[in-house]
Amino acid sequence: MKRTLPVTLTLSMVLILASWNALRAWTSSAWRDVLTEFGAKIPPNISAAIGILWFIIGGILVWSIWQKKVWSAKMLLGAAAGYSIWYWSERLIWQNPRPNIVFTVFVQLACFILIYFTLKSFSREAYERNIEHPKTE
Repeated sequence: MKRTLPVTLTLSMVLILASWNALRAWTSSAWRDVLTEFGAKIPPNISAAIGILWFIIGGILVWSIWQKKVWSAKMLLGAAAGYSIWYWSERLIWQNPRPNIVFTVFVQLACFILIYFTLKSFSREAYERNIEHPKTE
């Protein structure tokens, strides 16, 4: 069965974020000495651990959506909320102020809208799978 556009876009978004966090974990580990020397606000070990955690969550989420697991919709919602909370707490606590907050909020809202339509698509697919067709004799 072919996936809907929102599901395909969400799969791509989750895969990109998982890859980004894998790259973050690798660079935090590889450049540990440089980051420590220049006084990174987040210790490299913690940054690498967070990157590995989100890479694993993203991998499980991509696999569950690809396999059409029943619990993937709830995991998508929980991962989206958790990733948003983590992103904004890191941005507001550890990073220097940036002038692009309006753009960031716009992208965040666009991602939430995409996730909303993806969740609606999941519920529609589940409904279509559960329809019982009358038997013809």
